[in-house]
Amino acid sequence: MAEPKVKYDRQLRIWGDQGQAALEKSSICLLNCGPTGSETLKNLVLGGIGSITVVDGSKVELGDLGNNFMVDESSLGQSKAKCVCSFLQELNDAVKAKFVEEYPETLIETNPSFFSQFTLVVATQLVECSMIKLDQICREANVILIFARSYGLTGFVRISLKEHTVIESKPDHFLDDLRLNNPWPELKRLAEGFDLNVQDPVVHKHIPYVVILVKMADEWAKSHGGNLPSTREEKREFKELLKAGMVAQDEDNYKEAIDASFKVFAPRGISSELQQIINDSSAEVDSSSSDFWVLVAALKEFIANEGGGEAPLEGSIPDMTSSTEQYVNLQNIYQAKAEADFLVMERLVRSSLKKIGRDPNSIPRATIKSFCKNARKLKVCRYRPIEDEFNSPNLPELQKLLIDEDCSIAVGIYILVRAVDRFAANYNTFPGQFDSAMDEDIPRLKSTAIGLLSDLGCNGATLAEDLINEMCRFGAAELHAVAALVGGIASQEVIKLITRQFVPMSGTYIFNGIDHKSQLLSL
Repeated sequence: MAEPKVKYDRQLRIWGDQGQAALEKSSICLLNCGPTGSETLKNLVLGGIGSITVVDGSKVELGDLGNNFMVDESSLGQSKAKCVCSFLQELNDAVKAKFVEEYPETLIETNPSFFSQFTLVVATQLVECSMIKLDQICREANVILIFARSYGLTGFVRISLKEHTVIESKPDHFLDDLRLNNPWPELKRLAEGFDLNVQDPVVHKHIPYVVILVKMADEWAKSHGGNLPSTREEKREFKELLKAGMVAQDEDNYKEAIDASFKVFAPRGISSELQQIINDSSAEVDSSSSDFWVLVAALKEFIANEGGGEAPLEGSIPDMTSSTEQYVNLQNIYQAKAEADFLVMERLVRSSLKKIGRDPNSIPRATIKSFCKNARKLKVCRYRPIEDEFNSPNLPELQKLLIDEDCSIAVGIYILVRAVDRFAANYNTFPGQFDSAMDEDIPRLKSTAIGLLSDLGCNGATLAEDLINEMCRFGAAELHAVAALVGGIASQEVIKLITRQFVPMSGTYIFNGIDHKSQLLSL
């Protein structure tokens, strides 16, 4: 067997040893192992999840051979959960795999405590009433829950848990933490040691752009009542001053300074999003608070006092035109400031833990250091209970989406997937499952959907006739191509939630295979 670092080399570059360790400690339960569930679990098994439990009470039938490559002719008549579990075990023998030959609906009704043993539950192909009950069970047990369903050429994925906090959100684009608009004393002193009017052209073209901007911003502030450029005209004028400082056309450091001048114009202090987090009621910590909120409480104190309105410095600088010596000196200044901020934060965290009666060393230094490095990028995700969304959606948003040309199909799919469950509850079959009843099922489904919209407060709202016809034509089929895509999305979200890296999606993800589109609905 390959060593884990070799086996998982590519993914370790994305979420690191800590993320991989979290995956390997996790325990996943899959409800229903049709193509959607099997595809979701396949991706997680290949990624090195700790253990899986497959729950499905059905037997392998002829129809399964056409949409689930984890079963074959030799599986006919056997337990589907057993066959899929066996196949998944072959993909990665480091994963512990077991199966429960039981219908998920039965477990939800008769043995709700069964789910409390898992880190996360992936519930596929459940109807609405079972979704609501399972959501209540998992929320009470603090178990993460992901719903995934494919229905013909459509599908959805929905996360449900009370709260999910992320330290390493890893945004694609984020402003460097260089503090050019609010330099600390040591950075100012370093900048003061440079002469922007130096005669030596080689020296002039190797002054780091950070130093150029700190010095120029300081000069601007002195002549503008302590204020930095804020209006369009002032920003243009500041850039012209930078251009005027160039003594040759090939001075890349000044070109970098001009390109990065917007960092000087950025507002000082923390973002409104971070302000919202530190003002959250959860930041008033007690002995039951999570480590994240203890860290946030310390951060709030840091920003108000030692930080002077700023979060701890990250401590890294980008590549730039500079001599090696000057770059290293600059890097050392940033790293020293980041270390000093970390030490203050560590003291505040230990003090906070002691105050609430917890072991002052219960949060590792590495966690505090990671928190400091990512303090500006923290995320808190909260999800509405499924029952609340189903019974009391955001009505203005729903009404707006129903008449929005770009969103009407996505919200139509959302409504119709719920309507087919009502249809099945009333007629003991899904619309279109029998060709002979198709002509009757279309008006029945339309009536059911309009009734659902009316119950939600959207009186008079209608859905596209073509979409209603298509939902009937699907006949509740699970198509492998759609299941693979929906399963891929679901497994991606599982990894985000377990590693606590990257930001999981909020709302309901809708896949529209008819038009090859997908959208996220927040209802």
